[in-house]
Amino acid sequence: MTKVTYQIVEHDGGWAYRLGDVYSETFASHSDALQAARIVAAEQQVGGEPEEISWQDAKGVWHTEYSDGGDRPEAEVVDDENDEPSGRRQS
Repeated sequence: MTKVTYQIVEHDGGWAYRLGDVYSETFASHSDALQAARIVAAEQQVGGEPEEISWQDAKGVWHTEYSDGGDRPEAEVVDDENDEPSGRRQS
């Protein structure tokens, strides 16, 4: 199973959550960024309907894949300020 980790970081004069090299919008407070990241992590784990997905890679080539809607990653939020992961998938 794939795992994604959202990290709470200072960004652009405020706070944001980051996934890899991608930042969310900037939030005024650490608490707001943490709450938004927890919502996004929870939504990331919700399955959907089967569908085809089209995406473009870094070289500009388009790909089409089939998704059964149930293969969702485990998502967590890491908050270095509190030094503990949160938002983990509930079983």
